[in-house]
Amino acid sequence: MTGRVDDRAADDRADSAGNRADDTMARMNRMYRRQRHLYDATRKFYLLGRDDLIERLAPRPGDRVLEIGCGTGRNLVQAARRWPQARFFGVDVSTEMLTSAAEAIARAGLGGRIQIAQADAVTLDPAAVFGVPRFERVYFSYTLSMIPDWHGALDRALGLVAPGGELQIVDFGGQEHLPGGVRTALRAWLALFHVTPRDHLEMRLAARAQALGAALTVERPFRGYAQCARLRIAG
Repeated sequence: MTGRVDDRAADDRADSAGNRADDTMARMNRMYRRQRHLYDATRKFYLLGRDDLIERLAPRPGDRVLEIGCGTGRNLVQAARRWPQARFFGVDVSTEMLTSAAEAIARAGLGGRIQIAQADAVTLDPAAVFGVPRFERVYFSYTLSMIPDWHGALDRALGLVAPGGELQIVDFGGQEHLPGGVRTALRAWLALFHVTPRDHLEMRLAARAQALGAALTVERPFRGYAQCARLRIAG
């Protein structure tokens, strides 16, 4: 009897996770169905630090690099051009955004080096999706602030980093050195797009780094507008 109860509980949890992922996909698709056509042209003005993250990736030849929340594929294309000896993978919950990503990758002629797939950040199983269980580099670029269960997404990402590999993040910071009125207006505007800066990200990363015996560095460029983190897993 206990076994059947446990099985039902596991099925209920799986159904609940599946429903949350479906809800997130539907919400993201509604948001980006039209926005995706203008996304790259507009976001370059305020998604600061993305190219610095790409430069810091520095994968070795043959390394596998995963972007969680790849959106239109902009970062994947830029990173694949910058690091031509690495292999790149990207997932996004929005099928609308993945349509744009596939188009961008094809235009760049990088279909042989970049693979993308639809997946939820919290339940991602890259072995099933790509046939790759671990990656030497995993990164989030302005996506943790949009993922409702960002703790779950962060933990899942850390579980996908190969020994000696790195998790890298760039996202909105606390804006602690911006004028108060600017910070308030910025956060109100971000909320319109379901974006919530993760003010406790460093605290969460520090706890995970201590538990994993990993090395953590955090920077807050642009007067705290952004936060950039790198967590290196012991080899």
